[in-house]
Amino acid sequence: MRVLSALLCLALAPSAFAGAPRPNIVFILCDDLGYGATGPTYQNERAARGDRTQPSFATPALDRLAREGVLLRRHYAGAPICVAARASLLLGLTQGHAPVRDNRFDEALPDRPTLASVLRQAGYATAALGKWGLQGGGEAGADEDEAGAKEKPGSPDDWPGYPTKRGFDFYFGYVRHRDGHFHYPKEDGREVWENDREVSSDLDLCYTTDLFTARAKRWITEHRGRRPEQPFFLYLALDTPHAIMAYPPAAYPAGGGLRGGVQWTGRPGAMLNSATGVKDGWCDPAVATQTWDHDGDAATPEQPWPDVQKRFSTSVRRIDAAVGDLLQLFRDLGIDDNTLVVFTSDNGPTPESYLKGNPCNPDFFGTPGPLSGLKRDTLEGGIRVPTLVRWPAAIPGGRADATVSGQWDWLATFADLAGLAPPAFSDGVSLVARLTASGVGRPSAAYFEYSHPRKTPAFQSLAPAHRGRVRRQMQTVQADGYFGVRYDVQGADDDFEIYDPERDPGQSENLASRPEFAAVQRALKERALRMRRPDPATPRPYDGASVLALNPASLETGRLRRSVHAGVWNWVPDFRALPPGDSRIVTSIETNAVPATGGGLAFEGYFHAPRDGDYTFRVASDGGAVLFFHEARVIDDPLADAGAGQSGTIRLAAGWHPFRLYSRHAGPGARLSATWEEGGGAPAPLAGEAIAISLLHP
Repeated sequence: MRVLSALLCLALAPSAFAGAPRPNIVFILCDDLGYGATGPTYQNERAARGDRTQPSFATPALDRLAREGVLLRRHYAGAPICVAARASLLLGLTQGHAPVRDNRFDEALPDRPTLASVLRQAGYATAALGKWGLQGGGEAGADEDEAGAKEKPGSPDDWPGYPTKRGFDFYFGYVRHRDGHFHYPKEDGREVWENDREVSSDLDLCYTTDLFTARAKRWITEHRGRRPEQPFFLYLALDTPHAIMAYPPAAYPAGGGLRGGVQWTGRPGAMLNSATGVKDGWCDPAVATQTWDHDGDAATPEQPWPDVQKRFSTSVRRIDAAVGDLLQLFRDLGIDDNTLVVFTSDNGPTPESYLKGNPCNPDFFGTPGPLSGLKRDTLEGGIRVPTLVRWPAAIPGGRADATVSGQWDWLATFADLAGLAPPAFSDGVSLVARLTASGVGRPSAAYFEYSHPRKTPAFQSLAPAHRGRVRRQMQTVQADGYFGVRYDVQGADDDFEIYDPERDPGQSENLASRPEFAAVQRALKERALRMRRPDPATPRPYDGASVLALNPASLETGRLRRSVHAGVWNWVPDFRALPPGDSRIVTSIETNAVPATGGGLAFEGYFHAPRDGDYTFRVASDGGAVLFFHEARVIDDPLADAGAGQSGTIRLAAGWHPFRLYSRHAGPGARLSATWEEGGGAPAPLAGEAIAISLLHP
């Protein structure tokens, strides 16, 4: 089976951003860092109130990111849980199409385009450091809350989704999901892998925030020394402030960059210059002696901050120190101006601390910020994450952007920056125009689904209606500028709660009962079915529902719109992200217009389903094809099987449904065919009375 690294042809067609200097890209992903747990997103606002009943802490390096970059105020993780969110990020997919959903920990990331493989095709050096949890190979699938269980032995040979098999040149970190619950690998008996070698025995007193940051600094420095002309992509997936809430062993070393901050020594037993002192032994002095007005009575003595809150704030401030350290390194290496930094989190905050009887109450610092919901909720607090983006060469600083976007958009964004057409496989759109304040770009499509058996905790920072509510099957979708939320979903006809998160971030006002929102309710129910495909491993109560027809006016049957694009790609590209090709109306799916040097075809039109039921579509192409109905991807031609025929089945309501068929071809000998069948009936060509175009939408 061929893998992405074995594909040889370079993506030659330019993107909208081709010609600009390609930036280095550093993507920093924290674990369980809630929207309100950084200075720019909430803590500074909280401190400015001067209210002693509302403790807060400072994050100066993140404040600098906000001053010198852009705060994405409505940026979302792919899911409210780490493993599904990270899979969505790496593959550029929402949970409507992601192959990893719910709590499927340690499942293998499939062989598809990833952030790393796309950038590597563009000539980037790629590295991943920190938490992975998407390796496969039969690891544990236990609940996230369980900690401390030993895993069976394994190695990269046993893990089909290991990072170096998914586009990364270099990997250093925790492979298994559960290992990321602990922050002292050697002392806690956790494995750390550097490519094909397990190295935890050398890592005495290595606190993971320091460990992964120091190794990242070393990798960047060594790469710049070897290949200064080659841009790099670094994925730094921290495992803090998640889980056990351990203190570091010692203070973060002063300074930063090449000569200061944390340093990788390369000496076993003393691998970091911060690996001194004792395990779990150092509390940040900025929080160690803090007190607060616990009872709202200024006449009574204030109480010290609880230990678990000191641990949490120390952990976040340690992350902040690491960010400042990296920024100094970029200056020292002369690459600061053209290095794009994304700082974000994998989901919302959690009360878990893994300290028995000592939960980390999110009310104390208000870590949900102005939002309702926590980790494992598809409310805003579970999925909206703090996101700061800095790129001095291209991003104007000091801005806040309230446009809806998500981590599924970074694959298309990075492809755009690298001069490549993004894969049609991806659900995302490029954010380059939005980030650089040079335009608007296509809107992002937000969709979430998740299931969890426990109730939302009843913390005071959440709106009363959301405290202690039953979760079970949850679904959130955006339509007409509003977010629809359903909990304990029983079927596709269940009504959504309707919120305007821009005006009402706490989701305290459900608009669904207002008569004027009846059309929004219909749009939410329709889009909830049109944006997803069922996943047999995570069944949902709406899997069997028919996707509703669109039925536009002024249809002309027997016609399709076809555009032709010249280029050679490693994947079927999203032709909407490329300059318009030669476009005309045609009567059949044919390949006679493919350039002799290679190219792609995009067909758009409507398909008529004569009755409610299951419809199977089959597509064969010499170079691969992708078929969409509405926003649902029915056929994805895997790269490993490009050229083989593929089929997909979707349940459609009677009527007209929009579809897009994209294909790539080598040139001479190009072939493409598409058929459909109803139920188990005979196949028929996708042509004639079964297809149409809308005369109102050229």
